[in-house]
Amino acid sequence: MTDPLNLEEGQSSHRPPRFNEYFYSWWKVRMHDYLMAENSELWDIVLDGPFVPTMEEKDGEKTVLIPKPRKKYDEADKKKIEKGFKAKTLLVCGIGPDSTTECQPVRTEQVKEFKIDMVTSRYENFKMKEGETIHDMFTKLSSITNELRSLGEPISMTKQFIKVLRILPKSWESKVDAIIEAKDLKVLTMDALIGNLKTNEMNRNYDLSKKEAKKDKSLMLKYK
Repeated sequence: MTDPLNLEEGQSSHRPPRFNEYFYSWWKVRMHDYLMAENSELWDIVLDGPFVPTMEEKDGEKTVLIPKPRKKYDEADKKKIEKGFKAKTLLVCGIGPDSTTECQPVRTEQVKEFKIDMVTSRYENFKMKEGETIHDMFTKLSSITNELRSLGEPISMTKQFIKVLRILPKSWESKVDAIIEAKDLKVLTMDALIGNLKTNEMNRNYDLSKKEAKKDKSLMLKYK
């Protein structure tokens, strides 16, 4: 790749490439490569957002995930948080924090374009993690779509429906097919879709607990 003319930052592997208001696409590729060379997890943080330690808590009969208090952070939590701040620091050094530093200020529209591109990448690469609840998945996805809306890049509700259905684990395939066949995505509300998925999730968990109980009982009988 040929270097753009008038590029202000030097070709050093010890500091991130600096965005000088121009050649955004070129700079984005350089920044991606720089972060990957530093630590591939840094780019994951850029796409997925910073790590937030969580813990399980009983909410009636359900178990939900809540943010973990700082005093309960373990060493693994602290290391992941440190990586998040490292990724943020490298990005700030790459775009220049403000006009009072040695870095030249970037144009508002260029910064906005950068933010839109980064948040869009997070949206496109977002997936529901194994063992994650429908509630937690939708909370994270809503945070991303709300951020895009605030940047003037709203995602249509129909596309959001399709996104939710596509990121569900393979074990949900039959349920997804049933929803697509039975519902008109153009008139279906997000609350109705998420409510439907949560109900199915509760039924699946109940059936699983019954199977586990039956299995334990069978093992006890064999043992006796």
